[in-house]
Amino acid sequence: MDLLKLQRRFKFKYCQSIYMLILVDFHFHHHVKAFTSASGTVTEKEVTLYQQRHCKIQEDSISREFVLMDYGIFASLLQQCTSFKSVTQVHAYILTNGLEQDISLAVKLLNLYTMRGHMENARLIFDRIRKPNLFLWNVMIRGYAKNGPCEEALKLYYRMQQAGVQPDNFTFPFLLKACASLSALQEGKKIHEDIVRGGFESDVFVGAALIHMYTKCRSLDIARQVFDKMSTRDVVSWNAMVAGYAQNGHPETVLGLFDDMRREDVAPDRFTIVSVIQACTHLGALQQGMWFHDYITRSGFESDVFVGTALINMYAKCRSIDIAFAVFDKMLKRDVVSWNAMITGYVVNGNAYEALMLLRRMQLAGIKPDSVTMVNVLPACAQLAAVQQGKWIHGYIIRTGFVSDIVVGTALIDMYAKCGKIELARHFFDEMSKRDIVSWNSMVAGYGMHGYGEHALELFSQMQVTGMKPNHITFVGILSACSHAGLVDKGWQYFHCMDLDYSIMPRVEHYACMVDLLGRAGCLYEAEDFIKNMPLEPSASVWGALLGACKIHCNIQLGEHVAECLLELEPENAGCYVLMSNIYAIAGRWDGVEKVRKIMKDRGLKKIPGCSYVELNKKVHCFVTGDRSHAQTDEIYEMLETLAGKMKEAGYVPNTTFTLHNVEDEVKEHLLCSHSEKLAIAFALINTNLGSTIQITKNLRVCDDCHNATKFISRIVKREIIVRDANRFHHFKDGLCSCGDYW
Repeated sequence: MDLLKLQRRFKFKYCQSIYMLILVDFHFHHHVKAFTSASGTVTEKEVTLYQQRHCKIQEDSISREFVLMDYGIFASLLQQCTSFKSVTQVHAYILTNGLEQDISLAVKLLNLYTMRGHMENARLIFDRIRKPNLFLWNVMIRGYAKNGPCEEALKLYYRMQQAGVQPDNFTFPFLLKACASLSALQEGKKIHEDIVRGGFESDVFVGAALIHMYTKCRSLDIARQVFDKMSTRDVVSWNAMVAGYAQNGHPETVLGLFDDMRREDVAPDRFTIVSVIQACTHLGALQQGMWFHDYITRSGFESDVFVGTALINMYAKCRSIDIAFAVFDKMLKRDVVSWNAMITGYVVNGNAYEALMLLRRMQLAGIKPDSVTMVNVLPACAQLAAVQQGKWIHGYIIRTGFVSDIVVGTALIDMYAKCGKIELARHFFDEMSKRDIVSWNSMVAGYGMHGYGEHALELFSQMQVTGMKPNHITFVGILSACSHAGLVDKGWQYFHCMDLDYSIMPRVEHYACMVDLLGRAGCLYEAEDFIKNMPLEPSASVWGALLGACKIHCNIQLGEHVAECLLELEPENAGCYVLMSNIYAIAGRWDGVEKVRKIMKDRGLKKIPGCSYVELNKKVHCFVTGDRSHAQTDEIYEMLETLAGKMKEAGYVPNTTFTLHNVEDEVKEHLLCSHSEKLAIAFALINTNLGSTIQITKNLRVCDDCHNATKFISRIVKREIIVRDANRFHHFKDGLCSCGDYW
């Protein structure tokens, strides 16, 4: 007999009334003031009236209409239940037939409720059973361990012991899982003692659960003792130990344990494989990873989506993005996690355009992006300043309901800020119903990169008013904002208050910000003394900030010393050589330029080419210095010639100081004219409407000549031009720049 026939035979309207009575009893049992039924919200008073007026009628009707049914029919009906509603309907029939104490039916009902996460319904049934057996106790403990609250699993265990019911080898894995979820080490140790007293320590499943619990509680030594004492270890036991080391930051031990596992002829499964891949990822061990990839292929795991995704992540983290894509492209099946891994890999490796193209391909393949996709792809829009793409993704986020997700919202703030739309970033920030520290930090950093230091400091004050406590990242944003705005005194103030007012010890990145702040302000030797007195070892970023300042202020002597310090830390840092070459060129020291170039050539180092991006009709156009590959090349260079004439009439004089070639000034001027940002600006002028804002993104710091030229262009064409370089934003309008020529 199926459920539909049963409803027709016994007039389901009476069963609905009985189900409502179940709900009434359930909520009175838990002292709830009101509950929601099919007709809406009902108060306790209304429930009482309902009981007084209708219960007698219903009971009489039921006694006339219902025929006593046996266990077999209800057991069959419960097997047919596919939804919560159908389970509650059959539950109502069971109650009306007086079978609520039937242990077998109770087990089936508890399984159905707990598997669907309806622990309150399950608990109501369980508490009404006069003498629950061990199986029922285990079902409830398992349900709480899986669905929460995990504390209830432990409470039930102690209540079970008081009732005189002895646990078995199925009870303990569930309890240990609850302890692992709660990181309840002391409770886990007590249960471990019960396991030993009960003689269950040799059970392979109990042992694996103990290892898992101890590793989750960061007690690796005890976990290893349990593992080493096990007389029999299956793949689950090995996986628990391998995963424990992987998750607690011991990748070398993971690789060693995998070798031990192979020596003992224990065949790994997909979980083992993924843990080992993760270990290679953490170590950045590309060669070991490639060897293991070959092992995976020979072992037949390459077709596994779980394994394939882990390989993509490993190769992407090891900067082998082409191999990562080859793995992705060969996958016969891909889930949303696989797509997300590949998109993230592209973004992390600076392949933002490829990330956006992959998002489009993902949608064409019928895979629905999730919130993780959005968080990963928005930085790609930010890298390219592809605000049109970003707005489209924002619309998708609204349509799919992800807009309330704090992580997604923070990614939107970051995207708009990095796309030059700081007002939109602030608008969305203000609209967020909930904000965490990351949201505040993103907005502070956004103001900083736009040069709005005072706005950043004002927002920091608002943050304190709300009770949100700053962290070390907050102060990186604040100090950077002070640096870009030239707020030296404020910078010192916030640097000192970190420890005094917030108990946050400055890290090396905070010292780098201070060196940058002092260096930009021309306080080069004060910055050098600051480095000498650091309680931490100066990092490459610290020396790099001072070397950049030496270039800005053309200090050759200090620059040479700083470059030596930087190259001791990073001998293959091409950027250091380029900066020194710039310093020599500005000073007219062409012998120094040639010396640096020779060193770079001998070491196989190459300068990163200047590259500028501009978005048009949701397509990103890329230009490099001297580029002639674009379809509109002739129009672009014609536009540049026209602009050059008008600029010279307006008083523009090319600054050939920054041309790193010992050639005639006329040749230098020609080289300056073909800088990537100028090509991008010319392209945008040709293809956009009069009066519209132009936005350019450059991968390097904008040079002095291009900065000056863009000011002239903005006044001549009467347009706002926004340029985001490697350090900050420049808003050019009416011949002026928002940075005040301080960058």
